[in-house]
Amino acid sequence: MRPEADYPTFLRARAQHGAANGFDPVYIPDFLYDFQRELVDWAIRGGRRGIFADCGLGKTPMQLVWADNVVRHTNKSVLIATPLAVSYQLLGEAEKFGFEAVRVSDGKVPLGARIVVTNYERLDRFDPGDFGGMVCDESSILKNFNGSTKAVITEFMRTLPYRLLCTATAAPNDYTELGTSSESLGELGHMDMLSRYFRNDLNHASAQGGRMFGKATEWRFKGHAEESFWRWVSSWARAIRKPSDYGYDDGDFVLPKLIERDHEVSANTVQPGMLFDLPALTLAEQREERRRTLGERCDKVTDLTDHKKQSLVWCHLNDEGDRLSSSIDGAVQVKGSDHDDEKEERLLAFQRGEIRVLVTKPKIGAWGLNLQGCSHVTWFPSHSFEQYYQGVRRCYRFGQKNDVVVDVVRTHGEERVLQSQQAKAVRADAMFTALMRHMTDALKVRRSSYDDFTTRPEVPKWL
Repeated sequence: MRPEADYPTFLRARAQHGAANGFDPVYIPDFLYDFQRELVDWAIRGGRRGIFADCGLGKTPMQLVWADNVVRHTNKSVLIATPLAVSYQLLGEAEKFGFEAVRVSDGKVPLGARIVVTNYERLDRFDPGDFGGMVCDESSILKNFNGSTKAVITEFMRTLPYRLLCTATAAPNDYTELGTSSESLGELGHMDMLSRYFRNDLNHASAQGGRMFGKATEWRFKGHAEESFWRWVSSWARAIRKPSDYGYDDGDFVLPKLIERDHEVSANTVQPGMLFDLPALTLAEQREERRRTLGERCDKVTDLTDHKKQSLVWCHLNDEGDRLSSSIDGAVQVKGSDHDDEKEERLLAFQRGEIRVLVTKPKIGAWGLNLQGCSHVTWFPSHSFEQYYQGVRRCYRFGQKNDVVVDVVRTHGEERVLQSQQAKAVRADAMFTALMRHMTDALKVRRSSYDDFTTRPEVPKWL
């Protein structure tokens, strides 16, 4: 085939679906809260949207209603992709609210299926042509997958006319991460977004992935671009921390206390060549600090979990998980090497209260699970604020009846790591506040519709 004949085929393959808009809602059930109805109505009319709602605000019923509307409108199935173990939880919610949903692992969609649920890891087995739309549950988890898995997910969504992203932390502390959400929805591509609104230390848009020529790059807003950036984000995303953000009564959505306790553990040894402990500065030093003090830190967590209540114990190293699961009474570990079915069963058993202490890594179980039955969390500091936020929010979420205690265990050498995590928390709060402010402005404009005026403006005939 001639090269010029291949080019139109290439363009069609790379094109986004042309349907930029949604449709009028077909069915909005009464069981949704007022703020949920408003979000769902907006997402259906938009067609391809992101709902960034805090943990426990009902993203599952909202995405089920959205999916049901797309099924009714397109007469095709809708796929909901979830993190590991969350698919079973979502099926329970679907049954609770009266929706027909089925879990599929092999990619073979049953005839007449309405809402199909699967895990992200199994998405490559499905054909996007079988669906009228797709929901990415806990969509912020996408950046934790390797490049090939992320590419499969992005390519799968690209031609679907209706798409919904649902997460609590779309970009927890890095504004530029919003570009991945935008790109998956058919809005500005990640690099296009960076070129339009940001600049970096090297003043070069090709510094993708945060590095160029071996140097780390820091993206910053261009002059006067911040306001327009947040207006653009608010055009395709809605964020909410509590119902009162939308002007509604918080009612049932009131959180108990969050008690964060910092435990500094004395190391039995010091860094090679040193007379006393010093803060670990480089990443290599921090990794060495973590491995050198593994025993002391794990022993402290064992002491902190010496009670009869449930505890959720997060670790980052395999050796940490092995030691904790063997030293804590009643502990069960979920490893990355475990079979997916085994991981799911253990995570769900902890959710049901059948396991007293769950030991696992954030990248395995920190997204999507509702673990309000547990009110004690232990954490080793890391540079990922999102992992910390999601790990704590498995338990500290709307619906939790007890105060939640978070014990952060570290050595003096890990002080810089903890400070990094805390600094990212401040940036995340600033980002969410900015998005909320511009989102509220957009809502005010929409609610003050033209039809609210009692007197129609008179337009001169010459116009």
